[in-house]
Amino acid sequence: MTKAVLTTKVDPTYDDRPEERYHFPRTYLRQVEAAVRDWIVYYEPRRTTGDVLSKGGRQAYFATARIDGIIPDPSRADHFYALVSGYLEFERAVPFRENFGTYERALTKEDGSTNKGAFGRAVRNMTDEEYDLILMAGYSHTLGLAPRQRPIGDVPEEIHPGFGETAQAPYEVDRRIVEQLVSRPFRDRAFSAAVKTAYADTCAMTGLRIINGGGRSEVQAAHVRPVADRGPDAVSNGVALSSTVHWMFDRGLLSVDENYDLLIAKSTAPDTLSRLLVPERKLRLPERPELWPAQTYLDYHRRQVFKG
Repeated sequence: MTKAVLTTKVDPTYDDRPEERYHFPRTYLRQVEAAVRDWIVYYEPRRTTGDVLSKGGRQAYFATARIDGIIPDPSRADHFYALVSGYLEFERAVPFRENFGTYERALTKEDGSTNKGAFGRAVRNMTDEEYDLILMAGYSHTLGLAPRQRPIGDVPEEIHPGFGETAQAPYEVDRRIVEQLVSRPFRDRAFSAAVKTAYADTCAMTGLRIINGGGRSEVQAAHVRPVADRGPDAVSNGVALSSTVHWMFDRGLLSVDENYDLLIAKSTAPDTLSRLLVPERKLRLPERPELWPAQTYLDYHRRQVFKG
């Protein structure tokens, strides 16, 4: 087993759904096979689509997952699906190159320039140490290494009690981070940080944004499709809500339609609920469309949770 980097675009050319599967041609079969039953990181390139002129991608690692197995694509010869589990987005996207260099050593030549041949491969195997460094950069707040990143001018979120000051990458590798990836408390903290950042610490249904005296956001991260019902820890399965609205959303008093309009279960919700919601009665969404609640999860919430 070995770790790997899997490249996927915002609007993928292949049939990728990162929280569930990764679609790839036979060219990369050996590299993906080497990572079966091990962890990978997802990388978003500069190009956002298959168009060679497209741009705007973050050129950053954005999530991790575990490859459970590989199956052939039944409709396309010489193509395969890597089936994944344990998907968890980073609380911050990690650039492939930071001030100390690249996280993947193979991406840098001896003269310090980028190895474009290696960089151009959509699947790349990597060492445990390289993987751990990316995770520590991606989950630095969850691990207590740094305040959570906020828009410029905002008060930084306090570091978790018991940890020291902000660490400068590259971090000292701590192998225990991999063990924490399957821990529910760790995953909840990482998911919460990623969702809060995507929604700029603002409740998507009330428009309220409250930061307490310690610099901590009062908004909460809600799963649209619950984890207990196989909902992933993906920002596209999350929404930032104030505590009261979060409680109502989880109990089906509130939901969201396919146009992101707010739905109220009028037979069970209190009459005063409408006063709490934004006047336009429309979910306030993150800037990046790929972080908006996915239709498949919203549909599940309306069918299985909503009491309207």
